[in-house]
Amino acid sequence: QVQLVESGGGLEQAGGSLRLSCAASGRTFSSRAMGWFRQAPGKEREFVAAINWNGSFTTYADSVKGRFTISRDNAKNMVYLQMNSLKPEDTAVYLCAAAFAAGLNSRTSGYEFWGQGTQVTVSS
Repeated sequence: QVQLVESGGGLEQAGGSLRLSCAASGRTFSSRAMGWFRQAPGKEREFVAAINWNGSFTTYADSVKGRFTISRDNAKNMVYLQMNSLKPEDTAVYLCAAAFAAGLNSRTSGYEFWGQGTQVTVSS
């Protein structure tokens, strides 16, 4: 079992930055890939970024590539999402997720545990 709690969301102006954090509990955290997803009102949940079990590989959605950076600290059971050059279209609830396996995955079906999410609102 892995429990996930996100924090760091809020209201930011376009062009600004936010850093999301995901605190994980559970013995299997360090052996799982982790991901960030987001969901805007009336839209499907979409992939944002993922990182493999030891942080050596990452992948991003095209819409955030070059602006967002995912990282993890297995010693602290933490995952982060640094978001720069924010745009109004980044507005959504951001969710942290723990994958079934150690390798990268961009599909929601590849993730076993989910946090409750943190709201990010970007004003123009």
